[in-house]
Amino acid sequence: MRRICLALPTNRACVETISAIGKEAAYAAEHFEVEVHLVVLDSSDTSTFAAHARAVAELPGAAGVVVHHLDEARQREFLGRVVDAAGVAEPARLLDLMLPDAVSYGACTNRAFLIAAALGCDSVHRRDSDSDYQVLDGKPVFPIHQELLSLGKRAADAEAAVTKSELEPADAEKPVSLVGSSFIGELSVDVSEIRELDPALYYDVVSLWAPPVWSEEEKRQLVEASFTGGGTDPFTADESVLGAPDIWQVDMCNIGFDHEVYERVPLPPATETIGSDYFLLHVVLDATLPGVVHNRHIVNYYTPGRRSGAGFTAYQLRFTKFLLSMLYLYPVYGRMMAAGGELLDEQHHVRVDTILELVRDSAGTDRAENVHRLDVLDRSYRQLGGKYAEFAEHLTPLRERLLDEAKADVEDFARLIAAWGPMVAAARTDGLTGPGGSPAGGAGATVGGAE
Repeated sequence: MRRICLALPTNRACVETISAIGKEAAYAAEHFEVEVHLVVLDSSDTSTFAAHARAVAELPGAAGVVVHHLDEARQREFLGRVVDAAGVAEPARLLDLMLPDAVSYGACTNRAFLIAAALGCDSVHRRDSDSDYQVLDGKPVFPIHQELLSLGKRAADAEAAVTKSELEPADAEKPVSLVGSSFIGELSVDVSEIRELDPALYYDVVSLWAPPVWSEEEKRQLVEASFTGGGTDPFTADESVLGAPDIWQVDMCNIGFDHEVYERVPLPPATETIGSDYFLLHVVLDATLPGVVHNRHIVNYYTPGRRSGAGFTAYQLRFTKFLLSMLYLYPVYGRMMAAGGELLDEQHHVRVDTILELVRDSAGTDRAENVHRLDVLDRSYRQLGGKYAEFAEHLTPLRERLLDEAKADVEDFARLIAAWGPMVAAARTDGLTGPGGSPAGGAGATVGGAE
C-alpha cells in the first residue's frame, strides 16, 4: 500500500487544526488505498506542546492512519542521525539549516520532506496551523481528495480525474509532480492594513517584489493579484486543471508534492523570511513537469499577534527579508524558465547540478537593487506613520546586516542543495526510529491513530 505524509508544521497553539487535519487523514485512508502518516512538527513552547499532545491523543482511531507528534528535541535527534550518516561537509552547519533557532518556512518543510523519506512516503501534503477547511453540505472540503486523484501518476493517466486538461502532448509521459490550490479569506501576507491606509503606498511597497525589469503595468497587475489567493467565493463543486500549473493560484498551506521532486531539491532554509518555501513551485513549472490546480481552497485567517507590538515588528521584518530575497531568486527563476525541459533528465527527474549552479551563481548579484528596496520601505513606512514609522526606525540600524543576510541565505541554500541527496538517502535508511528501532513518533506512531 502506498504511503503518504500529511504534514502540519507549527510553532503556535492549533488544537482545532490538529483535530481537523486528523479528520483529513482519516478521510484519505478511507477513500484511497493509502497509509497516511500524519506528521505534526511541533516547535511550540512546553505548555502548548502539551495541549497539542492531548489533541493528538484524542484523535479517533482510524484504520490506515499513523500519527507522529515530534517536538524539536526529537526532530533534532533524527536530523542529527541523518546528517552524521550522510557524511556531508559541515554537518553542524547543515543541522542548523534544518532546525534553526528562528522561524523558517523552508526549513520546517524540508524537515517534513526528510521525515517523509524516512517513513517511505511517496508524497508530502502540507497544511498550515493558521488555516481551516471549507464546508459543503455539512462536510469538510478536504484538498487531499484532489491531491490523491492525480499526484505521482503519469500525466496522461491523470486526465480522467480532472475537469479540464491543458496537457501538452510532449508532457503526457511525465509524472504529475504538484497538486495544489489556494485559500479564501484574508490576504496570505498581512499587509492589508497598508492598503487600507494608503493604496498608493501599498503599490509602492508590494511592487518591490516584482522583477525590476517589469513594466509599470505588469507591476500593477502583480500588486492587484498579490496575496489574494482564491478570492472569496465559497466552494460549490470541484474544478481542476491538468497541465503547466498556474503557480500563482497555489499556496503552500494547500499543496502536495511528489517525492521525485522534493527528494532531489530542497527549499531555501532562510530564517525570518516569508515566502521562502515556494521555490519548488517554480522548479515544477519551469522544468515542464505537469501539475494539477484545483479549487478546494483552504480558509485562511490571521493570528492576532501579527498586528501589534513585538509580533508586528517580527512579521514586518519577515516581509522585508522576503522582498530582499527576490534579488537572488529572480535570476534563478529566469534561468530555470529559459532552460525549460532541459532541467529534466531522460527519466523526467530534475537535474540537481543545474539548479545548484544557478543558485550559486545568483549569490554574486549586485546588491544595489536591495538598497533601493530598503530605501522605498523606509520612505513608505515613515509616511504611513504610527507603528509603521516605528518599524522604519527599527529597520535603520539593521540595513547592512539584512543586506548581508540576504546573500548568506542564498549561499546556505546552495550548501543545502549540495548535501540534500546524501541526506535523503540517509533518512530513508534511518526510518525515523529511535534507539533499538522503536518508533520515534513523540505521541506514538501506530496504525489506527495516536496512542
